[in-house]
Amino acid sequence: MFTEEDLKIAEKYCKEEINTYILYKTIAENSKDEQIKEHLMNLSKQELEHYNFWKDIVGHECKPDIKPGFMFKLLYRLFGPVFTFQIIEGNESSTIEDYKKFLNKFDNENQKKILEKIISDEEVHEKQIISDIKDLRVKYLSYVALGLADAIVEVSGVHAGFLGATDKTLIAGIAGLVVGFSAALSMAGAAYLQAKQEKSIRPSYGASVTGFTYLITVFVLALPYLLLRNIIEAFSISLILATVMISSFTYYSSVVHAQRFSKEIIESLLMLFLTAIAGYFFGDLIGKVFGIRSLIG
Repeated sequence: MFTEEDLKIAEKYCKEEINTYILYKTIAENSKDEQIKEHLMNLSKQELEHYNFWKDIVGHECKPDIKPGFMFKLLYRLFGPVFTFQIIEGNESSTIEDYKKFLNKFDNENQKKILEKIISDEEVHEKQIISDIKDLRVKYLSYVALGLADAIVEVSGVHAGFLGATDKTLIAGIAGLVVGFSAALSMAGAAYLQAKQEKSIRPSYGASVTGFTYLITVFVLALPYLLLRNIIEAFSISLILATVMISSFTYYSSVVHAQRFSKEIIESLLMLFLTAIAGYFFGDLIGKVFGIRSLIG
């Protein structure tokens, strides 16, 4: 017999399964890939079976507490199926461990076998569907990383260097744009050569993704210097924008590749701030040695 506490836990599982069923069904309805759509419909049916199992345990229907609407569909289209499934799988991973612990509470062998099958389903189906998905966002993710990370580190270093050499924001902003534009062409060329070594990547696409990402990043980081006249304020806002961009990308990448976000973001931000500090002191040194401040202010 189940205790009152056991039934509360079972009701929680019941809600989680109906929520997952709704998510899969919603994604399936918005998928244009027929193969993925078929997989998703099968998964949603499987989740519905899991829900029915827990519903029988608790003795009543479980009301879902999510309503995938416009925002969910928009996020799915923007960030792609792999990101969405990895988020769901992350929740499922903890659920599997909870289910294994709950197995010991069953006296009924038939119910125990059903839960063992549910656990097996949960361990297999997300990995299977993720391996079948062909998402261009993920395919060219390394090229986005190449453009974004290099642009943030390099241009932030340039801006920090000018912070040590001058208080003219316009000069610092234009310098960042000029250096960034040249570097974007260089990185696009490097990405093209790199992509030629990978059979699944189109070199022109790899180069375009890297170059375009680089240029967008450079423009965003230079914008505060072009709009403001206080170089400390411009540098601070630019650094905040860099932190937001690199944190957002690192989170997306860590979810897609099932990596630890905390480890990845610490490494990325450490590189950003160390580069900014080194750039500042180098710019200050150059400014003093050549008297740049007296020449341009």
